[in-house]
Amino acid sequence: MKGLVLSGGKGTRLRPLTYTGAKQLVPVANKPVLFYALEDLVEAGVTEIGIVISPETGDQVQHEVGDGSQFGARITYIPQAQPLGIAHGIKIAQEFLGGDPFILFLGDNFIRGGIVAQVDAFRKEAMDAQIILYEMQDPSSMGVAVMNGDGRVQKVVEKPKQFISPYAVIGIYMFGPAVFDAVNNIKPSARGELEITDTIQYLVDKGLNVRAHNLTDAWVDTGRIGDMLEANRLVLEVMQAQNHGTLENSVLEGRVILEEGARVINSKIRGPAIIGKRTLVQDAFVGPYTSIHHDCTVRNCEIEHSIVLENSHLEDLHTRVADSLIGRNVHIQRADGHAQTIRFMLGDYSNVGI
Repeated sequence: MKGLVLSGGKGTRLRPLTYTGAKQLVPVANKPVLFYALEDLVEAGVTEIGIVISPETGDQVQHEVGDGSQFGARITYIPQAQPLGIAHGIKIAQEFLGGDPFILFLGDNFIRGGIVAQVDAFRKEAMDAQIILYEMQDPSSMGVAVMNGDGRVQKVVEKPKQFISPYAVIGIYMFGPAVFDAVNNIKPSARGELEITDTIQYLVDKGLNVRAHNLTDAWVDTGRIGDMLEANRLVLEVMQAQNHGTLENSVLEGRVILEEGARVINSKIRGPAIIGKRTLVQDAFVGPYTSIHHDCTVRNCEIEHSIVLENSHLEDLHTRVADSLIGRNVHIQRADGHAQTIRFMLGDYSNVGI
C-alpha cells in the first residue's frame, strides 16, 4: 500500500500568512501540520509516499520534508501545475501509484489518534474504497455521505443545499485501483475541478464496494485561523512536559515543553504550552494553548491561546495577545496609545506598532 499526500493549493483562507508560505507547513505545536500526516501514514505501515506539490510552494515542501528519511519513509514529489481538484491529484499520480491500493491524505488535515484502525480495516476487507466520516451538526460546507443499512455508501454530495446527513467526508480516503477508471471519466465541476465526491459517487454508481469508517477521535481541517488554534490545542493537550531549556527566577505550571536552548527569565508559563529552540521569554506571561516556535523573543508582554512562528518578536506590549496566529519574522512592539485587547493574524515580515 502506498500513500498520496496533497500539498498544493493556494491556502486562501489563511491569507496573508500563506502569501509567502505553504499552508501545510504552518506549525501545530511547533511542527508543520503536514508532518502529522506523514507520521500517521508511517505509523500505519505506509512508507512509500508521493507528495503532490504546487509551483508556488513546492520548493518549500521539498526543503522541509526532504527524501522522507526523517519519517522513515521514501518520498516521491509529483508536480501539479494548477490546483484542479483532489481527484486531479490522483489522476496525475497514477504512474507513481501503479496498481497498488493507496491512502489519500490531504496535507492540511489533522486527525488526533492516527489512522491505524482505518487502514487495518481497509486491508482486511475487500473494499474498493473507504471514506472517513465525521459527524457534524451542519456539514453543508463539505462533502456529505448517505449510508445504506448494510454500511455501504449510497450517495456522496458536495456541499448539499438541503440537509441529507450529519456525516461529513473528511480529507483522508483509501482507494483500490478502480479509482483510476473514475478519475479518468468524471467531468470537471462548475468550478473547473475534478471533485473527489464525484469520484466516490462514480464508484458507488458502478456497484463497487465503497464503505465508510465513522471517526470518534478529533479531526480538524486546518484551513482557517480558528482551525489552526484548535489543532494546536488538541496536540498540546496530550503532550508531556519536557525541559531542555533554562529557567531563571521563573515558574512553569502544568505541562510545559521547553525545547533545546529556550530561556525563561523572570516569567511564568502556564501549560499546556511549548517554547521553541533558542526562544527567549523574559518578564512575560505565556498562557495555556500557546506554541512559540524557534528563535523568538517574548519580552514584557502576555500571550495565550496563540501560535507564533519562527524568528518573531513581541516586546513591551501593555496588553494581552490572545487567539492569534503570528507569522515568521514578525516584530510587534509598543507604541504610543492606550492599552486595549487586540487580536492578530499577521503575515510574514510584518511590523506592527501598538
